[in-house]
Amino acid sequence: MSTQHTTGTAAAAAGSGVDTGRLSTGLNDEAHAIVYDQYLPADRTADGLHEELRLISEVDRAHLVMLAERGIVAPAHAAALLQAIDDLRRTDFATVRARPMPRGVYLAYEGTLTEQLGEEIGGVMHTGRSRNDLNATTARLRGRQHFLRLVEATEALARALLEQAEEHRSVVMPAYTHGQPAVPITYGHYLVGVGCSVLRALADLQHAGRELDVNPLGAGAVGGTSVAIDPERTTELLGFTAPAPNSVDAVASRDFALRLLGASSGLGVSVARVARDFAAWTSEEAGLIHLADDLVGSSSMMPQKRNPFLLEHIQGRATASLGAFTAAASSMATATYTNAIAVGTEALRHTWPGLGNTTDAVTLLRLVVRGATPNAERMLQRAVDGFTPATYLAERLVAEGMPFRSAHHLVGKTVLHALDTSRSLAEAARDVPEIARLAPQTVGGADDWLEPTAVAQASAYGGGPGGDTMVRALAELRSELKAAQVEGAERRNRWAAGAAMLDQAVERLLSPLPGASVQP
Repeated sequence: MSTQHTTGTAAAAAGSGVDTGRLSTGLNDEAHAIVYDQYLPADRTADGLHEELRLISEVDRAHLVMLAERGIVAPAHAAALLQAIDDLRRTDFATVRARPMPRGVYLAYEGTLTEQLGEEIGGVMHTGRSRNDLNATTARLRGRQHFLRLVEATEALARALLEQAEEHRSVVMPAYTHGQPAVPITYGHYLVGVGCSVLRALADLQHAGRELDVNPLGAGAVGGTSVAIDPERTTELLGFTAPAPNSVDAVASRDFALRLLGASSGLGVSVARVARDFAAWTSEEAGLIHLADDLVGSSSMMPQKRNPFLLEHIQGRATASLGAFTAAASSMATATYTNAIAVGTEALRHTWPGLGNTTDAVTLLRLVVRGATPNAERMLQRAVDGFTPATYLAERLVAEGMPFRSAHHLVGKTVLHALDTSRSLAEAARDVPEIARLAPQTVGGADDWLEPTAVAQASAYGGGPGGDTMVRALAELRSELKAAQVEGAERRNRWAAGAAMLDQAVERLLSPLPGASVQP
């Protein structure tokens, strides 16, 4: 290993914390943004008030277009409101943000428009609508960004798992039960197993996302409206798939939040469990996995340390959705089945952070999976030292007519003999006549047939690592991932198409106005 004197540029690097002597690089940029975010503002993109006003105004634009097209509101009045709304969006809602809000954000926003345009124009915007269905709609629009981040992170993790599984499909290692070496598998086989769980969670997320695509706008306070609105049109303009079929359910339910948190919780449990595996395998004592320098930390005091601390962040954040689900469900359970603050406001307060933290954990695990290098020699040796071919040996005896329990007992005694004589199972088996006579019937010689590599390859049934099991599993999982990606792309395209259609509709209404322009 080369040494480096801390002079010049190296000294500057050491002073900055990038080069610690043991570690040559700083932390991966994506990981850094996640694990050190406690030093940044709670919302790194936009404050919550701005986002709420943006979503409200987007719904208003669609609602006004629909009202004008239906002849419910005069096109000139709708155009004046749309221009005023776009002006507010262009100035980051400065006028609204500057005024008192004794009755909440929406009434302050509507009041600003009414003061500017007068009651005759400003007062028509709420026609055929309530804050109840408005809030139910903006909640779904807000959920889109959190949903997309989590889905995209999960897709990326699934890709990483399948690609690394393919690369390391032949690296033999012990599978562990109760923390002890059990049977020989491959590292790729393990990663495929994790991929199965991740892709199930992705399917659950996509299913939950379908509830985000139902449009509650038009349900009014709780009983719909006598105004001849067109919910199909606002559904199209806002990128939903269908209007809500029942007005009570439209405003009473935020079940999509529970569905998302439920799917995210299941994903988080699997992510946390994998992080625990990696924490054990990266220890100096195990030495099965090596993480790149940009995925580990150093010690401020102990210069020899390589701390896989991202795994602790993964474990700490992965199940945030589970806590959020409990809090959100507990809040919802206090309400009757109608519009309720406990459901529409308080429950959702827990939802977005829960989804965000699980998204971060998924992202960190993807970085770890991609940056992990298995120590193939060490893995194989642990499979040998852990007597992992023992079950296979018992099964071979059963194939020769011995009852399984008798074979189990004989192999157990052979393992004890191997321990007493400091030999491998294959070597100790030569001293047991019932076992030794099996060796000549197996191509490869007296010892090779009990080597973990051969045993792993022989375990071709029940989804084991042998035969073409892994090839078929990878093909199936890639197909599932592709289907999920197609569904996700269709949803994103529909949302984008709706936004573009809305901009065009607004532009048509504004076109007679001099100097008018659409603010996206």
